[in-house]
This record gives sequence, C-alpha cells and structure tokens, in this order.
Amino acid sequence: MSNQNLPTEQVKTPSLWVAIILDVLGLVTFTIPGVGEFGDVVWAPLSAFLFARFYGNDKLAKWGAIFNFAEEILPFTDFCPTFTIAWFIRKFQ
Repeated sequence: MSNQNLPTEQVKTPSLWVAIILDVLGLVTFTIPGVGEFGDVVWAPLSAFLFARFYGNDKLAKWGAIFNFAEEILPFTDFCPTFTIAWFIRKFQ
C-alpha cells in the first residue's frame, strides 16, 4: 500500500477569536495591582504550551512558543499579541 493516498498533516490554527482572547489574557495580569509579574510567572509557561499545541509542530510553532514565553516572562513586553500575529501568519502564508 502506498502512502500517496494518505492525507498530509493539516496545519493547526485556532480561530481568530481564540487567538485574541489568549492575547488579552496575557494582558489581564496587569489590570490587578500587585499581580502583574507574579501572574506572568504562571502565565508564561502555560501560554507557551498553548501556543505550541494550537499552532502545530513546525518552525512557526516552535519558535513562536519560545518567543511567546520570552515575551510573557520579560517585564514590559506583554503588549505584543503573539497569538494573533501567528494567526495572521498561518492564515496568509
């Protein structure tokens, strides 16, 4: 049996709304005084894990998860909407 008839692995992409909500969740930690940086310590690994799960197992997902983790864990960098940017890259690549 040849592998030519098997479907290729589809590239994963969450909906745009999911991407936006996850980016907003990354900003929410700063709306509660005193929680900002502690919230990022919890959110950064979870966010990177979700990024990798939602965007598959290719270069975009791997580098995106690393960038997402760094963006969430470093101070004053939470403004970058990494999930939404990745959604647009996936949609228009």
